[in-house]
Amino acid sequence: MLKVNEIDVYYGDLQALRGVSIDVTQGEVVSVIGSNGAGKSSLLKTISGMLRPRRGMISLNGDDISQAPTSRIVEQGISHVPEGRQIFPTMTVLENLQMGAQFPRTQKVQHDTMDQVFSYFPRLKERLEQKAGTLSGGEQQMLAMGRGLMSLPALMMLDEPSLGLAPVLVSTIFEIIEKINRQGTSILLIEQNVFHSLKISTRGYVLENGRVALSGSGPELLENPHIRKTYLGL
Repeated sequence: MLKVNEIDVYYGDLQALRGVSIDVTQGEVVSVIGSNGAGKSSLLKTISGMLRPRRGMISLNGDDISQAPTSRIVEQGISHVPEGRQIFPTMTVLENLQMGAQFPRTQKVQHDTMDQVFSYFPRLKERLEQKAGTLSGGEQQMLAMGRGLMSLPALMMLDEPSLGLAPVLVSTIFEIIEKINRQGTSILLIEQNVFHSLKISTRGYVLENGRVALSGSGPELLENPHIRKTYLGL
């Protein structure tokens, strides 16, 4: 469904991605791992239209979205839950969720979608009228993911969903990601917790210095000596 083909991406004169190609097919969980500064977040920002590739193409279900505005990319079925949550802190939980359903097709069914979000994150239903900025870190991550689900994505991109969370919450977040995937949403996951991310992934890519250095199934990468030494400390 998503195909990224040989893209080069720059910040001014600084090249962030070099000939990067990845793909995500329907129903998959695909992880992108790598050290800080490898280009992982830049990849997601380019897919969602916040950055533009100077070379290469990005397509969704065969439709070229390389130069499409972010709003159209979201409307076509890609949601992006950014690193650091980036919720609206002075708005209520309900208002944050409603911000995720801004298109006619999503507004018509937003109550049903919200019920689905509450099935994943029951705590949000208890805090609907609470200001988002007063939530705990884990609750804010749940809200960011819930807002992403409100656009009814076919593909959900998650950037460091476990960042800064207590270990017990990390396990909960990964369980919810798997549940969302089982309900039919494909997942593109960036995550420093390499073991957890590859364990739930169909396939994975390793970005190093802006290039794809390795790719393979989740189990294959978990057994790869380079991954075990560099990212798992084994």
